Amino acid sequence: MTTTKERRPAIDGWFGTAEGEVRLLGTRCASCGTPYFPRNELACRNPRCAGPKDGSELEPYALSGRGRVWSYADSRYKPPPPYVSPEPFVPYTVAAVELEAERMVVLGQVAPGYTVDDLAVGMEVELTEGVLYEDDDTEYTVWMWRPVR
Repeated sequence: MTTTKERRPAIDGWFGTAEGEVRLLGTRCASCGTPYFPRNELACRNPRCAGPKDGSELEPYALSGRGRVWSYADSRYKPPPPYVSPEPFVPYTVAAVELEAERMVVLGQVAPGYTVDDLAVGMEVELTEGVLYEDDDTEYTVWMWRPVR
């Protein structure tokens, strides 16, 4: 008998599906438009913002689902606790991706099957969902970057 494992985010509230695509979930200041990832719940930290400084102007915001590779590297060692990685550990690639609309850089794993040999600075990539680790009942997912086809 084959059972299907439950899939759930390894970090609740950091990514989800919006407009049919995987998106990072952050906040944005309604006064000046400054985006935040991960979510900012306190107040706008933009010193040029003229809005209220009590956090009342922050709203949920789904960040861009595409960006350009800013930097990338191999991750060839198992991260220390509290980070969780599969056993046995398998090296993976990470990419820092610049989201043009938000003018920020977000770090994430690159989808399995892609290595540093498949990436280049300036290359367009998109978000996807992938499995970070699993146990007997659950696959824990995270956002990952993959080259746009």
